[in-house]
Amino acid sequence: MRIDIITIFPDIFAPLNVSIVKRAVEKGAVEIKVWNLRDFTRDKHKKVDDTPYGGGKGMVLKCEPIFAAVKHIKKENKNAKVILTTPQGVLFNQKMAKELSGEEGLIIICGHYEGVDERVSSIVDYEISIGDYVLTGGELPAMVIVDCLVRMLAGVLPEEAPRYDSFYQHLLDWPAYTKPAVFKGMRVPEVLLSGDHRKIEQWRKAQAEKRTKERRPDLYRKYLAAIRREDEAEGEKNQVLAHRKQNQAPAHRKGNK
Repeated sequence: MRIDIITIFPDIFAPLNVSIVKRAVEKGAVEIKVWNLRDFTRDKHKKVDDTPYGGGKGMVLKCEPIFAAVKHIKKENKNAKVILTTPQGVLFNQKMAKELSGEEGLIIICGHYEGVDERVSSIVDYEISIGDYVLTGGELPAMVIVDCLVRMLAGVLPEEAPRYDSFYQHLLDWPAYTKPAVFKGMRVPEVLLSGDHRKIEQWRKAQAEKRTKERRPDLYRKYLAAIRREDEAEGEKNQVLAHRKQNQAPAHRKGNK
């Protein structure tokens, strides 16, 4: 996968050069390029914003440099989907991350100031928000999206790791413990010290369900709905198999003459 990021503050993306994202780049699982929007302006002052038509506070990112940047990038990243980080976007979640991780390439436009010229939406495939709160710009949301996507790419993490992430199965994480076994009178649950992996898995699942039900009832409802869908699908599958078996012609044996 290739991810291109368009921003007016390219230095903000230094954190992408560490940890899991860095290892993913080194393994060749993803290629990340950060572009300075000012490099696509035509005036000597490299102006990327202007006052809004109709009046009002703040500045609006201009459409010309954004169009120019996307056009230039698509010469290299031809099949890339274009994302705009904006408070007006669809709320980003794990399901969306999984879908986007299957794309060949992405171009992320970082919104800023009082917004982006509305005409930019004509070249955008996804408008994405990471939550109902105010940030200085779209750079942090872009990094959140990149980090979430990269960890889902093949070969970046151990095969089973993403499956146990919070939200992957509509559940929060179970309580985690490490050494020492006792600290200031607080003990690690005995089941985690037992070595019985079946019981440990049962305990973890029960704790994850309990925590999700208490802290995120909205997520817990999605979890229950997903279980119902799986049960219904399994029931339909069993009915089809039973019907096929019932309608199979009996095998005939050849008698000896």
